[in-house]
Amino acid sequence: MKIIELPIEFEFNGQKNHIYPSLIILNDELTLVDTGYTNFLPLIENEILKNGYEVKNLKNIIITHYDDDHIGSLYEFKEKYPWINIIASENESKYISGEMKSERLIQAEEMLKNMPNNEVEFGKWFIQQLKNLKYVSIDEKVHDGDRLLDDKCRIIATPGHTSGHISLYFPSLNSVITGDAAVNEKQELIIANPNFCLDVDNAQQSLRKIKNLNAETYYCYHGGKFSL
Repeated sequence: MKIIELPIEFEFNGQKNHIYPSLIILNDELTLVDTGYTNFLPLIENEILKNGYEVKNLKNIIITHYDDDHIGSLYEFKEKYPWINIIASENESKYISGEMKSERLIQAEEMLKNMPNNEVEFGKWFIQQLKNLKYVSIDEKVHDGDRLLDDKCRIIATPGHTSGHISLYFPSLNSVITGDAAVNEKQELIIANPNFCLDVDNAQQSLRKIKNLNAETYYCYHGGKFSL
């Protein structure tokens, strides 16, 4: 078993940005963790191919949480590769599948009411991005402590950024895939953008929780791999 980060470069507001979805390889079967923004499927496919793997061997997609930079291409993946097993926490699944209005959309609509005039245009754009997300049914709903991938992956509940956020712990690899429970900023693990955290106190507790695992490697979606 091994984990590979997939660096995806893209432009936003005239600036280069990166995200780092993770690819888990186990017995020639692939598991992708998070799918990037809408229309990122070809970018992720190319990175998988560059690493010498074929997307036809993609068995699972695990979603850490429902934000648009993590689930944007989920619908595209399911359409193109319908056999893929989609996994998320039970709490996140109701937002990803459209059973309930997402917490992030509610938050964005509330923030818009008090935004300075120079930010309103962006606020409206962001709300529309969230509304444009296509709903996808979750095949497997998981909870804190559940084990996946031949028991080699343990689900760690890491609420705060969103209420049902999960991270993935791999004891045999001494590694954690953090989602947005931690970002790598200048080789330091910190919580993701506090202004967007739904519960900053919970986010801090979740960060401590995954730090206390004392893993050798943390695969951060923002900032990339962090090694002690």
